[in-house]
Formats: sequence, structure tokens, C-alpha cells
Amino acid sequence: MILTNVHPKLPMRDIETTKQFYEKQLAFDVIAQYPDYLILQRDHVQIHFFKFDDLNPSENYGQVYIRTDDIHALYCSFIDNAVAIHPNGQLEEKPWNQIEFSILDPDNNLLTFGQGI
Repeated sequence: MILTNVHPKLPMRDIETTKQFYEKQLAFDVIAQYPDYLILQRDHVQIHFFKFDDLNPSENYGQVYIRTDDIHALYCSFIDNAVAIHPNGQLEEKPWNQIEFSILDPDNNLLTFGQGI
């Protein structure tokens, strides 16, 4: 038996806000949408979202680490789409041999993007 993939599940307050952010700013596609559930995908990365009406974004600790093969192009595409880079997550080389940057989605889920050095 082998594990073949992982699809993180993150909380969202509003399906339309989440969908618009991921589609328009991060270039994800909608794979499926239900009243309380949303599945988005870009390339080989799929993220699932579940409705959480009482979510307090300042208390949300949802996080995903996403690897890429061209961190600089991805970073520039986000800047071009007016995606706010996390103040503590600017593009930089890390001691664990990754180049990374981070963003927050509308519900304060932290998305960190990284590429091996």
C-alpha cells in the first residue's frame, strides 16, 4: 500500500469570497462546488474548503505548504495579480534549503509556497 496524494481541507466563511480569491488572484479552477463545500485545483494541487460560519479569522491556524518548480515566476504572477504577500513571509532563502514566500487567504489560512534550492 502506498499513499498517493494529499488534499488539505481548510475552513472558509463564504464560498463566493473564497472562490473569487482563488480563481481570480491565484489562478485555481473550481473542480466542484456544493452549498457548504468547495474544491479548487491548480496544476497538481487540490485544496478542499468546508463552510465554517463561526470562523474567527484571527483565531484560524489553517496552513498549507505548496511546492513549486518555479518560485520566482509564481511570486511575480501573484504580485501582478495584487496578491498581498504576508509581512513575515517575503520571498527568501531559508536555512532548510528552500526558497519560500507566504500569503493569507480571506479567512486567514496561511499558504506557503516553496522550492528546493
